[in-house]
Order: sequence, then structure tokens, then C-alpha cells
Amino acid sequence: MWFSIVSEDVAKSLARRKQARPAHLARLETLQQLGRLLVAGPNPGIAADDPGDAGFTGSVIIAEFDSLTEARIWADNDPYLVAGVYASVTVKPFKKVLP
Repeated sequence: MWFSIVSEDVAKSLARRKQARPAHLARLETLQQLGRLLVAGPNPGIAADDPGDAGFTGSVIIAEFDSLTEARIWADNDPYLVAGVYASVTVKPFKKVLP
């Protein structure tokens, strides 16, 4: 089943994000190679593809896992969470309807 993983950043997370980004992306690339990643990306702090110093306020990942427990374990091991980028992470089942 698909699960949404919605994360909210701590204030001024940009430096921590930059440091943990390679490890964070590697995990997402693994999900993508396995055909289990629907979409993933950050929420810019301003309405711009490159928010510059405004940084990011969180992230959204929609990926396939065998269970809610597996999705939570995966989310709990995200390098951004470990590095203190995320203040909170919410994992919920997701039903893809469109497209």
C-alpha cells in the first residue's frame, strides 16, 4: 500500500538539510529503483523552485510499503530526522486516485 510521509522542519534547517541531503536522497533513490516511490520533494519556504536562504519548511514522500509499521520504521530512520532537520513526521496510509 502507498503511505504519505509528511515532515515539518525545525526553524532554520537549511544547513542541516544540506549536510544530510546525500544520504536522504540515496534512500529515496533506492525506493525509486525498487519501483516503490510515487513522489518525493521538499516544501520551499517561499513560492520559488530555488528558495535560497528561505530554505524549506518540510517534505512530502509518497511511497509503497508492506505495512504502516514498515513505513514508520523507514521514516524514523530518515537521515533528515537523525540530523535534526525534522521537528515532526506524520505517516498515514495513502490511496492514489488520480492520475
